[in-house]
Amino acid sequence: MNEMKEPLSLAEALSLIRPLDADSMATAAEYQDRLLKPAGSLGELEAIAIRIAGITGKLHNTADRKIHFLFGSDHGVYEEGVSGSPHYFTRALMEFYANRAGCGIDVLCSHVGVKLRLFDLGVRDLAPHPCIDATHRLMPNGTENFARIRAMTTETAAQAVELGIGLVGEAKAEGYQIMGVGEVGMGNTTPAAACIMAALGLKDPDDAVGRGGGLTDESFARKKRVIGEALELHHPNPDDPIDILSCVGGLDIAAMTGVFLGAAVHRLPVLVDGVISIAGALLAARLSPLSQGFMIASHLSSEPGYAVAARALGLTPLLNLGMRLGEGTGCPIAMQVVDDALAVMNRMGTFDGVSLESEYRKGLKA
Repeated sequence: MNEMKEPLSLAEALSLIRPLDADSMATAAEYQDRLLKPAGSLGELEAIAIRIAGITGKLHNTADRKIHFLFGSDHGVYEEGVSGSPHYFTRALMEFYANRAGCGIDVLCSHVGVKLRLFDLGVRDLAPHPCIDATHRLMPNGTENFARIRAMTTETAAQAVELGIGLVGEAKAEGYQIMGVGEVGMGNTTPAAACIMAALGLKDPDDAVGRGGGLTDESFARKKRVIGEALELHHPNPDDPIDILSCVGGLDIAAMTGVFLGAAVHRLPVLVDGVISIAGALLAARLSPLSQGFMIASHLSSEPGYAVAARALGLTPLLNLGMRLGEGTGCPIAMQVVDDALAVMNRMGTFDGVSLESEYRKGLKA
């Protein structure tokens, strides 16, 4: 199942997703209680190692080979004045990443030993570059302005999701053991908030819409109005994530949706970054609730849409660092925490292997 050569369709991928391996998780939990520490004393590190055992079906795991997918795409809704950054920043930042100019994601991936892959899904005026994969430019100028018409066709939305699924399959075949997702696209917190509202049936923009990269009060009010009116215009089906993506989504969100599904298909842990990626995670979970078990939330975003999506997914971020850069910068940082969790499982001694009385623990609560 994990080494398929032909790209999977969305329907095929969904049919292959299975639950976490409960037996492996039980074995891992019992093993954690035998390690040289009070039961439960390493908190989330223990939970991570147990969950990854459920993902892989193995007690001992490593995450030495790490990969990060960064999707660049422009968004037509930018025309409505919903972003505080110049439109050309999408193109410029993609060029900076490709040239290893010292952007946040370049530095963090390099520092942690993460392979960074860049994808141009629809960045206006972006010239060919050997370090940018432009073979999937689904909409060369980015999505349509969903304040007026659908952001993309349902066929394009499905293509972008299937792209993400396929990338995970390739990564698994290449031996990668963990992955992260990131994005760049001016104004993309607007489609992210719209997708979250549509998926959760929220009516009040205040419940999910934030200021993104920084907006004046006037622009912030406009952003909320644009999202509310667009949802009224298109009436996306809350039970159909492809329809949501088609109506108010972005190519980046759709591709990340596919990566989250692909992680479940190919049984790899995947890190969630901020509000844009968690919108993709939420849509993936609407397509396959089982995919939630393969997701690890990296850091807490201050965007209100992140909080409501995280609650719906039952995800608790590993870190709270006040970050809001995007690019998926939380993922390589959190991958180090995952490394620590697996090191404990793999290298820590057990009470069985030392001369230390452990009967006292039997009556203690974990």
